[in-house]
Amino acid sequence: MNVRSIAGWILAVLLALVFLGSGLAKLTSQAMPVGMFALFGLPPWFMYLTGALEVVTAVLLLVPRTSGIGAALVVCIMIGATIAHATHGQISMIGATIVIAILAVVLGNLRGWPRGSAPLASAAR
Repeated sequence: MNVRSIAGWILAVLLALVFLGSGLAKLTSQAMPVGMFALFGLPPWFMYLTGALEVVTAVLLLVPRTSGIGAALVVCIMIGATIAHATHGQISMIGATIVIAILAVVLGNLRGWPRGSAPLASAAR
């Protein structure tokens, strides 16, 4: 196993754990996500949808052939989370969403993006 492969696995597992925990918290209606979605004015069904998407994303991240798709979903979810936090005055939460998105971009570049969606591929050349 080379350094690139090891780094990819470390990032994939780290991001998968974050998304699995976050997704399960939403799917089991834990107090923090329930309060957050209520603060954002979003209906409960959207919290469950987001939780299910996060759990699916965690699984995709752990399968090498689909980890690029998982990384792309992480970036999309984190863009939404950043916008939600920014528009509701939770500026202190934005740093974490940006760091997670950056880690997903690194993973996507290490493992490969889905065909036609490589955000940094042209920059790397």
